[in-house]
Amino acid sequence: MASISLSSSFSSLSFSSQISPKSQKSLSLSLPTKSLTRSLISKTPSFTIVVASSATAIESPLESETLSIEKYVKSRLPGGFAAQTTIGTGRRKCAIARVVLQEGTGKVIINYRDAKEYLQGNPLWLQYIKVPLVTLGYETSYDVFVKAHGGGLSGQAQAISLGIARALLKVSENHRVPLRKEGLLTRDSRVVERKKVGLKKARKAPQFSKR
Repeated sequence: MASISLSSSFSSLSFSSQISPKSQKSLSLSLPTKSLTRSLISKTPSFTIVVASSATAIESPLESETLSIEKYVKSRLPGGFAAQTTIGTGRRKCAIARVVLQEGTGKVIINYRDAKEYLQGNPLWLQYIKVPLVTLGYETSYDVFVKAHGGGLSGQAQAISLGIARALLKVSENHRVPLRKEGLLTRDSRVVERKKVGLKKARKAPQFSKR
């Protein structure tokens, strides 16, 4: 009797294998149309263009400043450095500086940049440049234009000092005595000693181990 009741109960249950069309519509996913995808793709390049234009706007003031100084130097030195008469060449270590003096208010321009900016505001290096002019009392009487290359900033500053002193001799030979007295006309011949074979540096030897 129990088996008959179970079979009758299972037969009463009916499982619908078909889904109504209304439920199919509700389950369907809505994919983006072609017009939407085209609009999204067209919007992405505009963002990159805006970023690039902002980067150029940040860099433009620095470039304009260097260009203005370069134009100023070229206007003051027609024909370039080689065409000037009051010129002096200074050397120190591996640095070489060509210096031109012109009557002015005491400006110092090195490689188309202000001396304080070029020498990173180092007071010792700036003092090297000022010593020859201060010795003769010309710190506000001449403008100094420099082309320097080679070596480091310290060597370039000392090369500029020698170049200014030699240029002042072309202004007047009477400047020789006070400049010589301060030692500003002497070329410092000290350079880095060369490395030797078997040593780590010029004189430093490798560590010796007895055992």
